[in-house]
Amino acid sequence: MSGLPPLPRASQPQIIRAYQKDLFYNFFLREESENVLRSIFGTRWLSKWDKEVELFTKLLYYGLTTLRGLQSLGEEYVDIRPISTKNRRLPNLKLRAAMLLLPTLPSYLISRFSRNLPLDPEGRVSRFIRAVPNFLEILTEINLATFYFSGAYYSLSSRILRVRHMSSVSVNPNFKPPSYSFLGILLSIRLLNRLYNLVHQYLPALSTLSASSPSESEPNLSTETYIDSEPISSLVPTPAQLANSTEDPWGDRTVLDLGTIDPEVRVGQRKCALCLEERTASSVTECGHMFCWTCVVGWAREKAECPLCRQSLDLARILPVYNL
Repeated sequence: MSGLPPLPRASQPQIIRAYQKDLFYNFFLREESENVLRSIFGTRWLSKWDKEVELFTKLLYYGLTTLRGLQSLGEEYVDIRPISTKNRRLPNLKLRAAMLLLPTLPSYLISRFSRNLPLDPEGRVSRFIRAVPNFLEILTEINLATFYFSGAYYSLSSRILRVRHMSSVSVNPNFKPPSYSFLGILLSIRLLNRLYNLVHQYLPALSTLSASSPSESEPNLSTETYIDSEPISSLVPTPAQLANSTEDPWGDRTVLDLGTIDPEVRVGQRKCALCLEERTASSVTECGHMFCWTCVVGWAREKAECPLCRQSLDLARILPVYNL
């Protein structure tokens, strides 16, 4: 196959609209697939295999379009085509397979298996694997900011594979396409803010570790978990607060007066499924189950899934409940 004749490069609005259309159709396909699977297997099964359903719908959508060498619905909408910048040809089968798998498979593997990997004695492997999604997110934002300035490679995978979009629509010399540089500036400011927060979060921990070795009674800062830049250890109630089960450590933030409730009724309705005692510092997971704060945090550190329904559990998404 000979090289393609000279074609104008796709403009930023064309590329953005194409990706937005693909995202819409992919979301629609996933939503319909979830409705069918939910009616067959139930909500609990769907919650357990939600990552696989998301991966399947992406592979199905782009497998029927990109992998076959056809335009996706978004590309067809704005009349653009991807080409390889190395030889100015349409992508071959290997490159199309890479365009399909690179944006989908690594993110799925990381999200599904990162929390189930065995820990080494110092926890370095676990910390590294859990830092990969944040690192990829930062790289994606850097690439997007670069796209807003340069107008090339909207996705990180297309930049890695050196695949650009060309337009079949002739360019009007009298029309100047809009610029998205202002969005690039805003995104750059956000990236600088994230960098500042990371330095502000980890620099004190590193300086403390270099100054003195941690004792058994102090939390290990190298393995500390943070929620909104606050360490988990500072949010967990102290043993003195938990000594009296009739006192809720967050009692000053609730209108519930535990002393006025019959003890048998109170314990029966406020029992934690992990410690089998009355809940203290009640907290709720994304799936709607309530536990003691210390119980669910300890459980999530060992196994990142709800102990009742086995849905994935994220420490940053556990919420306090003040009035129950």
